[in-house]
Amino acid sequence: MIEKNIGSEFTEVIAIDKKQKKIRLNRNEIIEKIPKDKLIKMYKDMVRTRALDEKLDSMLNKGISLKQHSTYGQEAGPIGAIATLDQEDYILPYHRGWAWAIGKGMEPKYIIAELLGKKSGCCKGKGGPQLANFELGVLGRSGVQAAHIPICAGVGFAINYRNEKKACIAFFGEGASDNGNFHEGLNLASIWKAPVVYICENNLYMQFDRSNETNSVKDIAVRSIGYDIPGYIVDGNDVISIYHIVLKAVKDAKSGKGPSLIETKTYRTGGHTGMDKTHYGGYRTKEEVNKWKQKCPIERLKNDLLEHKLITENDIQEIKNKAIDEMNISEEYAVQSDFPNLDDYLADVFCK
Repeated sequence: MIEKNIGSEFTEVIAIDKKQKKIRLNRNEIIEKIPKDKLIKMYKDMVRTRALDEKLDSMLNKGISLKQHSTYGQEAGPIGAIATLDQEDYILPYHRGWAWAIGKGMEPKYIIAELLGKKSGCCKGKGGPQLANFELGVLGRSGVQAAHIPICAGVGFAINYRNEKKACIAFFGEGASDNGNFHEGLNLASIWKAPVVYICENNLYMQFDRSNETNSVKDIAVRSIGYDIPGYIVDGNDVISIYHIVLKAVKDAKSGKGPSLIETKTYRTGGHTGMDKTHYGGYRTKEEVNKWKQKCPIERLKNDLLEHKLITENDIQEIKNKAIDEMNISEEYAVQSDFPNLDDYLADVFCK
């Protein structure tokens, strides 16, 4: 297990092969190589993701019906990974949270409207939590666990077929790696040298079961060996290390070296869904959750930015206030939007 304290100078990445080589990264050196505007954008997007989760929870508590798999504690993985992509690159997300949507540029007001089934939503109110935005390269969130993993291989095949310099990232949890789609997808991607990066966010729980009781391996990344592709284990609460390793994987993908599998070791500090109120004492202890809250990825990046004098305490408060205001405006927009009528529901339905 990779566990690092907030603000630590060094972190470890494990490169997967038969020897499982450990790579020591100097985070300060990495930070100095990342453009200031990109670092601050990652921080802003992580704060906005947290604010969106808090807003959705607030709406649920008011009795508004919507689907919520919060990102609490897992903001670093999607935000750090997507920061390595160009605008024309693709992602295939999964059910956990909305950091990937924020990171790829989807506006919260259209996200909330879609979750409420409103016609102003990003999928006209007909997708619900299965968000998509083709203009931004968000190719759709599958309603079936792991179904998007072989689709990602297919996207990579199409990129190669068209001789494009693009990449596609697929996000999923450790439970999906037990699914047949995972193994078929990685096998196809390896054979085709598909320009894709598979990112497994291992948050230690599959709904209410501990992953070490259901997975055949301790580290999901070791499954890369069976498909002859690079594998890495990264601290999932450290956006700096995630950015560094995913950037390498994306560059490798675009240069024709094929796919990679990256496992981020992280933890969800909220419940499995908005209805999961027993995450304290139900299937995990309060002490365990609080321990991981001390490893907050947002706090860690904030401390990095302060230490390197890239941001001030006033800037931090302003970013937080703007994020809260943005979500309040987004809620108002979504609630006041209209539901689709019958003709709207029947539009965009095709048959052959």
